[in-house]
Amino acid sequence: MQKSFDGATEMKRWLAGGMLFVILALVGAVSNSYVLSLMTIVLLFTFMGQSWNLMLGIGGQLSIGHALFVGLGAYSVAVLDIKYGLSPWIGLLLGMVIAGSVGAVMAWLSFRFEVRGIYFALLTIAAAEFARIMFSGWEFVGAMQGLFFPAPSGTIDISMLRGDARFYYFLALALAALGIVGTELISRSYLGYVWRAMRDDDEAARALGVRTFRHKILVISISAAAAAVGGGILALVQGSIFPDSIMGMGISVDVLIGPVVGGLGTTFGPLVGSLAAIPLNHLMSALGDSLGIPGLNNIAYGIVLILVVWLLPDGIWPAIVRLYKAIQLPSSVWLPQPRKAER
Repeated sequence: MQKSFDGATEMKRWLAGGMLFVILALVGAVSNSYVLSLMTIVLLFTFMGQSWNLMLGIGGQLSIGHALFVGLGAYSVAVLDIKYGLSPWIGLLLGMVIAGSVGAVMAWLSFRFEVRGIYFALLTIAAAEFARIMFSGWEFVGAMQGLFFPAPSGTIDISMLRGDARFYYFLALALAALGIVGTELISRSYLGYVWRAMRDDDEAARALGVRTFRHKILVISISAAAAAVGGGILALVQGSIFPDSIMGMGISVDVLIGPVVGGLGTTFGPLVGSLAAIPLNHLMSALGDSLGIPGLNNIAYGIVLILVVWLLPDGIWPAIVRLYKAIQLPSSVWLPQPRKAER
C-alpha cells in the first residue's frame, strides 16, 4: 500500500508541475512584451536558482556569491559576441568552462585548507566582490561603461541567439524545464544519493567510503557552470551588462531567493519561489523609485523571507504538494492494479 501511495503522490507532483508549465506556455503565447520580459527574467532566475539549489539543497555547500559565476557567463558571451562577432553559443560554452574551473579551484583551495560552512559562504562573497571590482576597472571588458549588444533586428536568428521578447521567453522556459529535469535526474542518480549523504552528515559519509572532498568540488563546479549559462542568456536578454548589475550582491540574492522561498532541495521549488519573489522585487523597486524610497524591494524581500520561515519553513512548493497529496483519488487512476490470482 505504501509503495502504491508513493507512486500516486509522485504522479500528482509531476502533474502539478506539468500543469504549471502549460500555464506558463499559454502566458508566453498571449502576453505583451512587458509581461514577456518580466517572466523571462523569472524563468532565467529559476534556472540559476536550480544551480544554487543543486549546490546547497542537494550538495550541502552554501554559496552567497553566485553572482561571480553568473557574471563570468555573461561576460564570456558579451566579449566574444561584441568584440569578436562569435556566436553566443561559443560564449556559453566558454562561460561554462571558465565558471566551472573557477568554482573547482575555489572549492579545492577552500576545502584543502579546511575552510567550510559559513566561512566558505563568506569566501564566495569575497570572490564575487573581488571580481566585480576587478571588472569595474578592466577596460577590455568595458569597465564601468559596460558592454552593449547590437540592437535587435526583430528577426529570429538561432545561431546568434537573436530574436524578439517572445523568442527569449520560450528560450528561458526551455532552460527552466531543462534545469528542473536535470535536477531531478541528478537527485535520483548515484551522485544525488552521495551528495545528500554528504549534506546530511559529512563525517558519516566519509566513514562509508565517500570521497567527499572530490564530490564537493564536483557539485560546486557543476553549479557554477550552470549559473554561467543563465548569466549568458541574461546578458543577451538585457542587451547590456555592467559590473555592478551583473556581479553585484543583488544578483546573488535573486538567485537564492527562489529556492529558499519555494523550497530548498525540491525540484519545483526554485520555479515557484521565483514566480513569487522576482515580480515582487520589480514591483517594489518601481514603487520605491516613484515614492523616493530606495531599497524598498529589499525590505519586501525581508518581509517575504520572515513570512516564509514563520509560516512555511519548508517553502511554498512542499506546502502545495502536501495540499495536493490530501486530495484522495483512487490509486487505480495512477497505477495499474495487480491481477487477481486465478483459482
